[in-house]
Amino acid sequence: MSATPVKILGLSGSYGLTSKNGLLLSVALDECKALGAEVHVWDLVEKPLPLVGAEGSWDDSNVKEFQALAIECDGYILTSPEYHGTMSGVMKNTLDWVYKDHVGGKAFGLMSTLGGITNSNTLNHMRIAIRWIHGWCVPEQVAVGKVKEAFDDDNNLIDADVAQRVAELAQSVVKASIMLRDNKE
Repeated sequence: MSATPVKILGLSGSYGLTSKNGLLLSVALDECKALGAEVHVWDLVEKPLPLVGAEGSWDDSNVKEFQALAIECDGYILTSPEYHGTMSGVMKNTLDWVYKDHVGGKAFGLMSTLGGITNSNTLNHMRIAIRWIHGWCVPEQVAVGKVKEAFDDDNNLIDADVAQRVAELAQSVVKASIMLRDNKE
């Protein structure tokens, strides 16, 4: 087994990492970092990705940089708010820029945030998209309902059970990323 730390890329289905959705991603990536992973975040505010198919989008420098980073990484943690029963358009557009050549055979952890009651719609839709780009979703997944009430003033998850589930998801992504990467070598 390689001693090189795995690289985990965090992708948020919201603009800005200070949203509740971005905060959830940060919690998961902090857990990955504590496990020895090298973490990266694609910040859509700093480096927006154009809509797939828009004029000039195929030659966009941010797209090329994003795809190169996706290739370099061993695993991914995605979190999306649920809008109208599915992942955000931001998350869908982000996923539309990667293909099996970029992420195929790599581990994914999925999380979602909801304003109301918790459900799995967004998680299921992201899982379908990941399957189409040949990614492997870990079985752990997290949906945080009533997200406006989920964090304290210091941006910590209030519910200890939810925090534990995020930690378990991060552990699973790191472990699966190591196994999948080292199986290729």
